Amino acid sequence: MPELLRHAGAPHPVPHVDAPRAGDPRFAAVVPHDARLISLYDQATFSEGPVWWPARQLLVWSDVEGRRVLGWREDGRVEVVVDATPFINGHTIDRDGALIHCEHGTRRLSRTMPDGRYEIVVDAYGGKRFNSPDDVTCAADGALWFTDPGYGLVLPKQGALAEAELDHRSVYRFDPNTGAVSRMADLEQPNGLAFAPDERTLYVTDTSRSLGGGRHTIFAFDVAHDHALTNRRVFAEIEPGIPDGLRTDSRSWVWTSSEAGIQVFSAEGHRLGLIPTPQVCSNLCFSPDERTLFVTSKQHLYALDLTGRAG
Repeated sequence: MPELLRHAGAPHPVPHVDAPRAGDPRFAAVVPHDARLISLYDQATFSEGPVWWPARQLLVWSDVEGRRVLGWREDGRVEVVVDATPFINGHTIDRDGALIHCEHGTRRLSRTMPDGRYEIVVDAYGGKRFNSPDDVTCAADGALWFTDPGYGLVLPKQGALAEAELDHRSVYRFDPNTGAVSRMADLEQPNGLAFAPDERTLYVTDTSRSLGGGRHTIFAFDVAHDHALTNRRVFAEIEPGIPDGLRTDSRSWVWTSSEAGIQVFSAEGHRLGLIPTPQVCSNLCFSPDERTLFVTSKQHLYALDLTGRAG
C-alpha cells in the first residue's frame, strides 16, 4: 500500500487571496470573479510538475526538494507515488499511459508504468549526458519533447552539482519508436513547454533570470511537418517573476505561472486575465474536462473550480 500523507476529507479554502482579475470578457466567462483557490495539500517542500494520470485516477506532482512524487485523489487523500526520487521535476503521460519523469539528479527521462514498474527512457544526446531535464510533453505521435536547462547542475537542493557535458541548453524530441534524440532549439535556460491543441505551435519558456540572466520570456515556434521548429518569436514577456511551467487549453489559450499567479493569454498573445496566488507558483495543469485548474506553489497544491465555458 502507498504511504498515506493525507486522509480523505474536504479541502480547505485559501484565505487572504485576491479574486481573479479579468482583462477581457472571455476570461470572466471561464474564470468567475468569485472563484477562490482551495488547498489540497500544504506539506510539500517545493512543488512542481503536476499532471493528471488517468491510469491511476490521480493528480500527480513532484516535491522536487522533498524527493517524492505525490498523488492526490478526488476524495482528498494524498499518497506517495514514488519515494526517494533523484530530484524528479516535470511530468507527462505517454501513449502507453505511463508517467514520464524528468530527473534532475540522474539527468535523464524515466517512466513509471501503471503497475509500478520503473524504466529509463533516455539519458544522453550525442554520447553526452543531458544537463538536467526539467519539463516534458507527449505529442500526438508519441514523441516526447523536453527541455534541458542547467538548474540541476548548479542548485544542490534540486540536483547534483556537476560540470555540464553539453555546451548548450536545448529543447529535444525523443522518438520512442526509433530511439532517436533530436536537438530542436537552443535557449538560455529552456524550462516549461506546451503545444497548441493542433500542435502547429510550440510554446517554450526561457527563464535565465532565475539564475541571474535576463530572460523571463515565452517563445513561440511554428512546428513543421518534419517536426522542425521555425519562426521563433517572443510570445510574451512575463512580469513579475518568470514563466516557469505553462499549459494550453482547448481554446488555444496559454496559461503560465508567474510570481503574481497564473497569467492567461489568448493565442494571439493578448493578456486575458490573472489568477492571483498567495506565493510564487511554479506550474499548473487541468483536469481532463478542463473544469478544474491545479496549481503548484512552494509547499502547496491548489485547485480552482472553472465553472464557465467559453468558445
